[in-house]
Amino acid sequence: MHDFQYKKSELYAEKVPVRKIAEEFGTPLYIYSHQTLVRHYTAFKNAFNGYPHIICFALKANSNLSILKLLAKEGCGADVVSGGELFLAIKAGVSAKKIVYAGVGKTGDEIRYALKSGILMFNIESTDELKAINKIAGESGIKAPIAFRVNPNINASTHPYISTGLKKHKFGIPMEHAIEHYKLARRMPHIDIMGIHCHIGSQITKISPFVEALKKILLLAKKLKYNDINIKYLDIGGGLGITYSNEVSPDPEDIAKEIIPLVRENNFTLILEPGRSIAGNAGILVTKVLYLKNSHKKEFVIVDAGMNDLIRPSLYEAYHHILPVKKNKRTEILADIVGPICESGDFIARERKLNAPAHRDLLAIMSAGAYGFSMSSNYNSRLRPAEILVKGSEYFIIRERETYNDLIRGEKIPGFLK
Repeated sequence: MHDFQYKKSELYAEKVPVRKIAEEFGTPLYIYSHQTLVRHYTAFKNAFNGYPHIICFALKANSNLSILKLLAKEGCGADVVSGGELFLAIKAGVSAKKIVYAGVGKTGDEIRYALKSGILMFNIESTDELKAINKIAGESGIKAPIAFRVNPNINASTHPYISTGLKKHKFGIPMEHAIEHYKLARRMPHIDIMGIHCHIGSQITKISPFVEALKKILLLAKKLKYNDINIKYLDIGGGLGITYSNEVSPDPEDIAKEIIPLVRENNFTLILEPGRSIAGNAGILVTKVLYLKNSHKKEFVIVDAGMNDLIRPSLYEAYHHILPVKKNKRTEILADIVGPICESGDFIARERKLNAPAHRDLLAIMSAGAYGFSMSSNYNSRLRPAEILVKGSEYFIIRERETYNDLIRGEKIPGFLK
């Protein structure tokens, strides 16, 4: 559910015409709905109300500081995978004791930064990482709180690039080797064992993979207790899908009804790491039609947003619904909606039916609030777009559009070239 709806024939973001925002700030342009973000976070919070839990928003989905601050004010924590994301979470006011740090390639500097910040725990993905964290924690004179990310070998039935729970994936340690890893950690003087972490993928539209993974985690927790290793936190990851086309995804309440009965008799605190399910349908990417082109009976709609602004269609062949910002009654065409990037893979949609747009028409690419701007780039030396947050009848610029000078910021020309 989102708050981008038509009033008569014009698309609105909450109470503001999308056209009005685009005319003021130009295109391409990301627009987010405050109301949608709060509602989606609250759905998670309410679903697990009554059982100890922490909701940690996955910054990889959208790391805009204003959006993070909005969620932090609602009580949200953070799931981070880099020193940069940790910096942003703290800058936004997220409590360090609500921050979990995952990722297979944490550097020494990032580990030191996280220890100094006092995060809730590291989610560890290898023996080498465990040894590095123990060493650095010892040098810092503190104990590092950790969980192991275990790989339950569960098929999440999602795109292979965003599935993470099978043995062939780089993430986590095999479930069958978990006990020996925890025993190794227990012997390390600067490690404090806190929990178990499991994340099986993204854009998951069924409850069963979550339940299957949790059952395996609970069995592991029971075996650990038998070995006098007591667990406080069960981090069951994120990955709940959203509707891009015609998917039917479960609500947080649906998952809670299945999960809470399984953990109710324990003294664990649940950690959940939603990202896409909070931010995905809370944002759109607005783009302007530049040209129409007919080539060998193939129709192209060329727009000013490209794969540098939204890479998901090119990277995953992901579907995004596309709506006219102003409805029209022109003849329906079948066309590829493509961007300005010099790559054949630069497309927003292929073989898409839509009423024929005209030059300078605005189109809204829906469900772009997650993995949109956060995966954007300056490829082809394109400027990254502005971001706008709408709250009721007000709207605020939360990131300015880049300028050409931003493209060379930080570059240095050696003396022999001057």
